Amino acid sequence: MMRKVLFASSEAFPLMKTGGLADVAGSLPIALRELKQDVRIILPAYAAVLETVTRARCMAKIDMPQGLVRILIADLPNSELKVWLVDYPPFFDRPGNPYLGPEGMPWHDNADRFALFCQVIVEIAMQRTSLRWRPDIVHCNDWQTGLVPALLSLEEQHPPTVFTIHNLAYQGVFPYSTFVALGLPQRLWSFQALEFYNQLSFIKGGLVFADKITTVSPSYATEIQTQAFGCGLEGLLSYRADHLSGILNGIDMNAWNPETDPYIAGHYSVRQVEKKKTNKKALQKIFDLPEKEVLLIGFVGRLVFQKGIDIVLQAIHELMKLPLQMVFLGTGEYEYEQSLRYFSEQYPQRIGVKIGYDEEIAHQVEAGADVFLMPSRFEPCGLNQMYSLRYGTLPIVRNVGGLADTVEDSNAENIESGRANGFVFSGEESGDLVQVMGHVLDLYQQKQVWKKLQITAMWRDFSWDISAQEYKYLYDQLD
Repeated sequence: MMRKVLFASSEAFPLMKTGGLADVAGSLPIALRELKQDVRIILPAYAAVLETVTRARCMAKIDMPQGLVRILIADLPNSELKVWLVDYPPFFDRPGNPYLGPEGMPWHDNADRFALFCQVIVEIAMQRTSLRWRPDIVHCNDWQTGLVPALLSLEEQHPPTVFTIHNLAYQGVFPYSTFVALGLPQRLWSFQALEFYNQLSFIKGGLVFADKITTVSPSYATEIQTQAFGCGLEGLLSYRADHLSGILNGIDMNAWNPETDPYIAGHYSVRQVEKKKTNKKALQKIFDLPEKEVLLIGFVGRLVFQKGIDIVLQAIHELMKLPLQMVFLGTGEYEYEQSLRYFSEQYPQRIGVKIGYDEEIAHQVEAGADVFLMPSRFEPCGLNQMYSLRYGTLPIVRNVGGLADTVEDSNAENIESGRANGFVFSGEESGDLVQVMGHVLDLYQQKQVWKKLQITAMWRDFSWDISAQEYKYLYDQLD
């Protein structure tokens, strides 16, 4: 059955990206379209988005209390998918990050900006515009669209809603004065609605009122119902557990393909995994490390507490006693950046560091490293471990969220059964990482076993096809 799905997101690759939400919003709708669903993405018309799209044209104008809003239509680059852009220059015609100002702090009017975005989505969903298209389902993503299910709940004969949590740590919480200033209906000010410890919570609009709630991995769906991962919302999520499910994100199997990747030094496949060595030498050269045959560990990511970078830094001196090299690519908190720079100076033959982000080098790390280090404290889904598996670069991960759902530990039982494809540990101490690294090195010396692990990793299918089928099944339940 073909459904009209309005896919609401505050970012979508390649138009605007700050994290995994953009990858999902730029890929899942395309996969759903291939399943004969009529999907439209709706996105704020940021300055960078308008610079990227071609032939955007105005399809409707809406008189909102804030002023005149235009709805522009354009194609998502490299696809036939239509994107609707909510064009209100006072809120969205700003350069750079969509949420943060030039000083790195949240824009002072983020509540106003994304409340307007939600209100426009509601107008379209209720067909109160000149657009001749009304969605059968509104699929919302993260706190920036959280008011949509809440506002639609006040409407008669409104389309059902799905709300996807990409990272529960970001909730869109503002003072009560913001609730008043936004002119939201008073009936929504309740702990059973948008009130959260006497503050306004955008994300609660989705968690309370959406017909279905999803997260981006099955394990994360379970974890967020606990105090350790629930960010204060575990009670609500447990209460709505019957409407909550976890659907693992997919990856772009074309963009991340060692057989065709334009960014890597040498192409290879699951049947020619030995050709991976060309990329290892290239990676060592990029980071000014000796081209030696030792275990090469890669890290690409944000240098923040969530990603467990402090665990790695605390373990560095012990790790340097082992026969290995490490390369780091990322940006984040100043103290972590400085610590990495310091260690690269202390161990110039062993540690290479590049502060910042470079897409080409990120691909080369995935292709050239022997193992990929991802010791996140929590990880709703994670993408890098899936990229690593695709490239035969065995991930070292903590047993959390999407990492637990994608990486099978290389213990004796899993190796024997052919399931092993990486390394999983549970602790948060530097000693836990050093211990698992010893196991990694033991298996690295067993070349036939290592090759078996690589082949198992590369055969795993992380395409969006599987996930899109699960979302379609979820949509079926809303009929």
